[in-house]
Amino acid sequence: MDYLEKARRVIEIERDEVRRLGERLDQASFQAAVETILSTVRNKGKVVVVGVGKSGHIGEKIAATLTSTGSPAVVLNSLNALHGDLGVVAEGDVALALSYSGETEELLNIVPALIRLGVRIISMTGNPNSMLAKNSHVHLDVSVSQEACPLNLAPTSSSTTMLVLGDALAMVLLEARGFQKEDFARFHPGGRLGRALLLCVRDIMRGPERMALLAPETTVREVLHEMARRHAGCAVITTPEGGMAGIFTHGDFGRHFQRDAALLEKPVAGFMTANPVTIAPDKLAVEVLHVLEHHRIDDLVVVNERNMPVGIVDSQDLARFKLL
Repeated sequence: MDYLEKARRVIEIERDEVRRLGERLDQASFQAAVETILSTVRNKGKVVVVGVGKSGHIGEKIAATLTSTGSPAVVLNSLNALHGDLGVVAEGDVALALSYSGETEELLNIVPALIRLGVRIISMTGNPNSMLAKNSHVHLDVSVSQEACPLNLAPTSSSTTMLVLGDALAMVLLEARGFQKEDFARFHPGGRLGRALLLCVRDIMRGPERMALLAPETTVREVLHEMARRHAGCAVITTPEGGMAGIFTHGDFGRHFQRDAALLEKPVAGFMTANPVTIAPDKLAVEVLHVLEHHRIDDLVVVNERNMPVGIVDSQDLARFKLL
């Protein structure tokens, strides 16, 4: 048995069904679904996602995606809905009902209750003539010509198209609401992106007390001694007025020492990098990642509006703050 060939067949079938979904997606129905959810969210309502079996699992993922991108959603267990769980539904909410057949009894049983509560229903089914589709305010067609299951029984292509359409809804809503990276970070404060977007440079930089700040006339020997004392990978060279003059790193020492073994007793001004790359303290930490990668450097000097060094970001600090 050629396992790889069979796996590719499954992928190709599901890929083709997703392409068919995109080709036949009805503009009026999809637009109505987006505008219904958009209006609900703007009026402080939420999306109530309901489904049974595999559709229920897909619904959980869609609800999670909606919530994390600024459209509050909850999952309603259709089996428990008629025994008290309908209490999570409020007037003005919108229901997203998922059932490929559109005839799932447990789901159909709660449709009248949702309608009585004043909830608009958006359904995803593979049968536009089903009871669920006919009793919905908006119907989205997720029908497939075949499942990827060799028996054409296990929900595979059908669950994939349902998931893809749910993602499409969530992403279009994200753009329609003007949802930005900073908004995403507020809902994901524990992730790398959240930390990178919520932290500012001043939150991760080493302050002046941990920097090797020296004058241009300081000898290279003295500079190296101060760097070691401060456990710093570089020294920041300043003007008499305290402004930024340059930076001297261990890499600079290694490169210049190969050409001039007597540099230890010479002023560091002759070996420093003048006008180095800098960043402001109020910039987002994510910009540090970009600058370090773009310029291929390990140390980034933080300067204030008067171009005076107020801190430094070492690439090792990024790992400590879990930004790498």
